[in-house]
Amino acid sequence: MLSESYRVLEQLRLPHGLYVASPSNDYKYVWIRDCVYMALPYLDKPTKEYEHTYYRLLDLFREYEWKLDILCKQKPQWEWEYLHARYSYEDVREIHEEWGHIQHDMIGAFLFGMGQGAERGKKMLRDKKDREIVQKLVYYICNVEYWHDADNGMWEEWREVHASSVGACVAGLKAVDRMVHVPDEAIQAGLQTLMRLFPRESHDKPADLAQLSLVYPYRVFTGVLGETIVRNVEKRLLRERGVIRYEGDSYYSTLEQEYGRGNPLSFYYGTEAEWTFGLPWLALCHRELGNMPEAADYVRRTEAVMLEPGKLPELYYSGTAEPNPNTPLGWSCAMYILAKEALKDSARALRGLA
Repeated sequence: MLSESYRVLEQLRLPHGLYVASPSNDYKYVWIRDCVYMALPYLDKPTKEYEHTYYRLLDLFREYEWKLDILCKQKPQWEWEYLHARYSYEDVREIHEEWGHIQHDMIGAFLFGMGQGAERGKKMLRDKKDREIVQKLVYYICNVEYWHDADNGMWEEWREVHASSVGACVAGLKAVDRMVHVPDEAIQAGLQTLMRLFPRESHDKPADLAQLSLVYPYRVFTGVLGETIVRNVEKRLLRERGVIRYEGDSYYSTLEQEYGRGNPLSFYYGTEAEWTFGLPWLALCHRELGNMPEAADYVRRTEAVMLEPGKLPELYYSGTAEPNPNTPLGWSCAMYILAKEALKDSARALRGLA
């Protein structure tokens, strides 16, 4: 299952180094966030896939440096003014249609990934220009005041201040503070917002799948705080074949086709789609918290919902074994790889201590 999951990632990796989210027609795009997560399995590998992904993302930011220069000096007023979250897969260009591009977490995720690579001795900066781009990204999220600038969040929906977005920026800023100048007050402002929101994701959402990122990979919350986040997600959002994103989520819900017909139905709890990457994500969080039996159980549950070895769909319709068309989803495969390999590493470490 592990080798097949890597094969999925290899098939989704494009010649320029970035990843298409899924081979489905709806997801044949490049998302910055997806690329960050899909590159993570290569972080500790001696190969160059990890660096190549970040070099192409740096090239992307170079191409839109003119936009970044404006954003470092003045706050954007419209969604299209922000750095875009989604690009064409062939030439990695902005797509000119309305989209929830205000996603501070994707910039935090990119900075975090840069810092993680550098920490492991990878050459993340090719030249002076790369360093300048990283510095401008830091100034950009500080200038928009990410700690209270409502964004579209990980799920690209309505604007709120999201704990998962704020936490990503905090982790990203901390990760690059040896690379470039990072204002300490910007980190402190983010931490204050996180504690005000805790344990909620936002004003509207008491729990959200995206909050797991605060435990893994960002490790913003550890110990009792991390345990509180994970248990809250499990209590409210865990289902048989995955984790719903949040209560009342309408995306690929079992009522979605009724909305498509124009029926004036309200959102109902129990109709939300079950996202498969929630299971390995919980495994990774439990490993971070030292709950190894639970981590192992979530890896087994992930393997049980694969359509075939290594092939995980984005989600299953609520309470069914019917996947949606976004299959396989690269992000899901990457999370499974990370969880499976993390457990193997832990098992080896325990044998070494015996």
